[in-house]
Amino acid sequence: MKRVYLDMCAIQRPLDTPNQIRIMLEAEAVLGLLTLWESDQIEIVSSDALKYETDQNPLPMRREHAEAILSKARKHFKIDDVVVQRTRHFMSIGIHDLDALHLALAEKAQADYFCTCDDRLLRRAQKIEELRVEVISPINLIRRFE
Repeated sequence: MKRVYLDMCAIQRPLDTPNQIRIMLEAEAVLGLLTLWESDQIEIVSSDALKYETDQNPLPMRREHAEAILSKARKHFKIDDVVVQRTRHFMSIGIHDLDALHLALAEKAQADYFCTCDDRLLRRAQKIEELRVEVISPINLIRRFE
């Protein structure tokens, strides 16, 4: 079974205002991934960083949406020294701090895919040769499972 780490922008995408075709397509792709997860075709994992980001969200509906998803994850990955080291490495090559932490936790989770709607993170992460997780958009990821 393929393991997927959804970053927070992917988790929240179905709640975004559908004022662009891209947003609508990504929202549907994320909902499709959640359907695959509920039918045990993929595994979605949680992490300390996702929990932190959820807790920081000032909007109750968005916070509750993320909590509902993350609470159903069978595995939750914690920050440890290896994750901190890897996060620092990613930051040293231009990945922003929380994004770097998510990538490091996705690696710790041995995720097959790190799914994000963040184009800048997607471009930067795809250039990291030694990255041990494939960084991919929700649209491209759902295509993998069709």
